[in-house]
Amino acid sequence: MCLALSNDALGPPLDDSDGGLSSDAGWHKTDQFTVEAIFHNRMKQYECLTTDSSRASAIYVPFYAGLEIYRHLASRSLSLRDSVSLDLIGLLRSRPEWAAMGGRDHFLVVGRVEWDFIRRSDEPGDWGNKFLNLPEARNMTVLIIESSPWRSNEIGIPYPSYFHPSKASQVLAWQERMGKVKRPWLFSFAGAQRWGQATAIRDRVMDQCRQSRRCNLLECNFGLAECRSTSGVMRAFQSSAFCLQPPGDTLTRRSTFDAMLAGCVPVFFHPGSAYVQYLWHLPGNHTRYSVLIPGEEVRQGNTSIEEVLSRFREEEIRSMREEVIRLIPRLLYGYPRSLESLKDAFDVAVEGVIERIGQLRREIREGVSSPFQGSNNGWKIALAGREGEHQWDESFLKPELWRLP
Repeated sequence: MCLALSNDALGPPLDDSDGGLSSDAGWHKTDQFTVEAIFHNRMKQYECLTTDSSRASAIYVPFYAGLEIYRHLASRSLSLRDSVSLDLIGLLRSRPEWAAMGGRDHFLVVGRVEWDFIRRSDEPGDWGNKFLNLPEARNMTVLIIESSPWRSNEIGIPYPSYFHPSKASQVLAWQERMGKVKRPWLFSFAGAQRWGQATAIRDRVMDQCRQSRRCNLLECNFGLAECRSTSGVMRAFQSSAFCLQPPGDTLTRRSTFDAMLAGCVPVFFHPGSAYVQYLWHLPGNHTRYSVLIPGEEVRQGNTSIEEVLSRFREEEIRSMREEVIRLIPRLLYGYPRSLESLKDAFDVAVEGVIERIGQLRREIREGVSSPFQGSNNGWKIALAGREGEHQWDESFLKPELWRLP
């Protein structure tokens, strides 16, 4: 990860030699799992820091949980996988700041998906560590690139994409460019098959794309040069009205944010891929910026993706694209600090943390129970404000199946 962590975790700079990126600076070959370090470097520039915890609205814990577990994921030693996380909890519990709210005013950023931190047993063959299962971790607010819909303390934040502008003018110029670019393809997909998963939704999506004259398929199974090229991937997204975002190993994809950065309307096949994840960064009305096609219908061959997308009128597509382009500042991580008049993903996340912890503090002071307390349906309360029946209930029946087979 040394190269990925260069340039304050943005990765090596990119040029625009083949025209897929902006001619302005700010583009980097950013690794999808470096948001912990990106966030930490931005936090060092934050204007409202204090060393007096009694005056703090929130306490940031600069722990790189994702980079730490990445070193040991292949190890069969549970103690090796768990040791640093347990050391962290011991350190936090020993500090006076922790005692004030039992850690409920603390927050941290996690740069890998939740599955890597919720080991369900102490069998050596079970995956990951148990960091996010620890009671102390569940007291903290966790900003993570893929959260659990059942845990209200976990909040999804955007994967880092490739564009890290330093000025609002760079963002505005990019938004204008994405609004004018020609998009000859109705839809596109960039990714690889999941070998050995005969019924995987991604394979079905790729099959439909191959069979359509209106789909641009960037197939990455054999290390295709275009897939290794940031500008090649961005060009594919820029040339399409819709970009397909089927689940892969888990429900979320960094590609979602690459595509939206290119002004491409994302097409999801499970509500867990975005709608219950990025509640602070994306609008509650998902039809304004995206399309949801039931994945099971595609998997069983009952739904044609091309037919569904062809039903949208040009003005409807334009409206969704305009909303996607409007959202671009909230989905990228500017550098080295905030983008003047624009709020980026960092700003939105920090504001959300301060508001959330402020609400927790008021509830404790007033002796009021949080609506999330004791609930296993945090996603429902966050989306609809209550736990009643929901149109997506079938999609979230089995927490143990959150990671796809």
